[in-house]
Amino acid sequence: MSCTGVILAGGGATRFGGAPKGLASVDGRRIIDRVASALREVADELLLVANAADAPSWLSGVRTVRDLRPAAGALGGLHSALVHAGDPILLVAWDMPFVSAALLGELRRIGEDAASPADAVLPESDGSRRGVEPLCAWYAPACLPAVERSLDAGDLRVVGFHESVRVQRMPLERVRDFGDPARLFSNVNTREDLAAVESRRG
Repeated sequence: MSCTGVILAGGGATRFGGAPKGLASVDGRRIIDRVASALREVADELLLVANAADAPSWLSGVRTVRDLRPAAGALGGLHSALVHAGDPILLVAWDMPFVSAALLGELRRIGEDAASPADAVLPESDGSRRGVEPLCAWYAPACLPAVERSLDAGDLRVVGFHESVRVQRMPLERVRDFGDPARLFSNVNTREDLAAVESRRG
């Protein structure tokens, strides 16, 4: 089964001064390159979902697509990813510099396990108000109709469609096998966040 690694470069970066936050560097390396490197190890191809005019120049050789449902936030990005990929995806937000290939590979393995069918696999996180990390997750094409229904209803919550699909959660204890969740799921929304992740680069 093929799997597309999706880098989701959404948002206006208003809290980051309007600059493209995924192009900021951590320990001398752009965050987007860190995410792409992790995904390349476990996915069959990469896809960048971004609306910026210069986005096609960010990652050489990587197909870039725009949101099909503009102004729909992260859920709109997930929708575009599922439509353009046409196969299961590993979705990672472009502002998460420490996501590991090992964790992503385990999400894919769980998603592809025929003995325990799932439409979405999300890692648990005690640092997320949702209890899971929907922007570091595996999604099957079966999620697309449910995502579209949420969009049509104006429900832009990135987890709003979960009650309509089969969701598996990777237990927090298992997530910790791949590192400290606070580090794995660190994200950069502000300049202060960037300084904080620099201190965790370890």
